[in-house]
Amino acid sequence: MHKDKYVFAQLASFLDRNKFNYIARKYDGDKYVKHFTCWNQLPALVFGQLSNRERLRDLIVALDAHHSKSYHLGIGKNVLKSSLARANQDRDYYIFEDYAYYLVNQARQKRVSNIFNLDGNVYAFDSTTIDLCLSVFWWAKFHKK
Repeated sequence: MHKDKYVFAQLASFLDRNKFNYIARKYDGDKYVKHFTCWNQLPALVFGQLSNRERLRDLIVALDAHHSKSYHLGIGKNVLKSSLARANQDRDYYIFEDYAYYLVNQARQKRVSNIFNLDGNVYAFDSTTIDLCLSVFWWAKFHKK
């Protein structure tokens, strides 16, 4: 039996729920809501972002695959496609935008003083492919297609 916290739950534990609830109250995000609150929506959307889901249906399929663990992941009850779609449509996006700005500000404050205090050598690699005109740069043949 698994006794430790899941990685997603450990990441979600860094989120300040009091600040998020303050922002949700500011925009009346949970007004007339009984079950699927803004706080339930946030980890579902974060899970979709971290698991690289492009569509709502993909996200629901991934969440259903972890249905038995959804409470321990911090998502709460299982998320229905209709509930998530309605929440995405009806809720003000400023709730999540303000919270994202808050998190970015928190991250900046934590790293602003010691950003370049790194031990050892630091190397930066760039593997960007630059397209060149082969009629001018004949020596830069990389791919034929």
